[in-house]
Amino acid sequence: MSELATTNIDPVPATAGNAAIPNTSRARPPATVHGPVAWVKTNLFGSWLSSLATIVFGILLIRWAIGFFDWAILHAVWSVPEGANGPDVSACRDAKGVGACWAVIGEKYRFILFGRFPYDLQWRTALVIVLFIALYAVSAWRRFWRKELLLVWVATLVVIGVLMWGGILGLEFVPQDQWGGLPLTLILATFGLAFAFPLSVLVALGRRSTKLPAVKALCVLYVELIRGVPLITLLFMASVMFPLFLPEGVNIDKLLRAQVAIILFAGAYLAEVVRGGLQSLPKGQYEAADALGLSYWKKTGFIVLPQALRLVIPPLVNTFIGFFKDTSLVLIIGLFDLLSAGKIAISEPAWAAYSTEVYLVLAAIYFVFCYTMARYSRGLEREFSRARNR
Repeated sequence: MSELATTNIDPVPATAGNAAIPNTSRARPPATVHGPVAWVKTNLFGSWLSSLATIVFGILLIRWAIGFFDWAILHAVWSVPEGANGPDVSACRDAKGVGACWAVIGEKYRFILFGRFPYDLQWRTALVIVLFIALYAVSAWRRFWRKELLLVWVATLVVIGVLMWGGILGLEFVPQDQWGGLPLTLILATFGLAFAFPLSVLVALGRRSTKLPAVKALCVLYVELIRGVPLITLLFMASVMFPLFLPEGVNIDKLLRAQVAIILFAGAYLAEVVRGGLQSLPKGQYEAADALGLSYWKKTGFIVLPQALRLVIPPLVNTFIGFFKDTSLVLIIGLFDLLSAGKIAISEPAWAAYSTEVYLVLAAIYFVFCYTMARYSRGLEREFSRARNR
């Protein structure tokens, strides 16, 4: 029996009535049909017009890449000596227009990343950034998608709060008006989206409710009102107008007010995305759940929501990316996130002429976070598509 299982079946021999059938089960398609060569031939050189455009854009891209390499690497200034009145930027002035002055990053990177957090305590903010990235990595791994993940989130966020505030365990207290840079951006984005997403699910379900007209009306009013004003308006109202309605002597922290405004704003937009996923499900899914005798919450939690959220992964991640970048708007209420810290870093006259280098570094940081989210969402979408097609 084992011999039969391991013996290769030869091709059917040729006879007068049929030709030999070759064994092509292990054969691979040629490179000209499938693979990088085929992709290049089809997409870049499929016609004479496509070939001409590819050549022209290729020449322009190569020239730009050579020029950027000369400016960013070959003729760049990487450090400047210390003078009597601070850094001597004469080397950067001499290289202006020819090479980049990356010395501004070496001098100002701590302020850009950590804002006005006390210099000797910035190891705490560096650890906060590491904890946030580790939390994102663990949450992205499907093996950890269990109930215990919620405990991991709570524990990590508590540790982050202790590191940022201090005041306990021998850590020096740091008020929130000294927070800034990348940790503040991650705090606003993480807490904002973590609370906005469940809010959006509840609002989307409430807006589709047929048995609770009052709840539906409130959800519609909330979504239309929030979506009808820009985020700057909400931040301004949270910072300036809201304290006027509080009793005398009661004051809510400015960071908390900004965080609530971001949560409400993100929740309204995400609610419409989730509602689109709910509407895209065929009616038979709801009827099948009702036929099984499931309650409303079991039907929603086990059947409806998983399928609806799977369908709207791209717009959900697109909204996440947008709100991650919109955290830079908190500058108008006096909070200095990553972008704002970069702007302040080059306000010093000695470095004011080298804003391009600072903005390139800031753009690279934002790109890494946003591109990682986009890549992860595409992988998650492909994985769910394979599971659905089995």
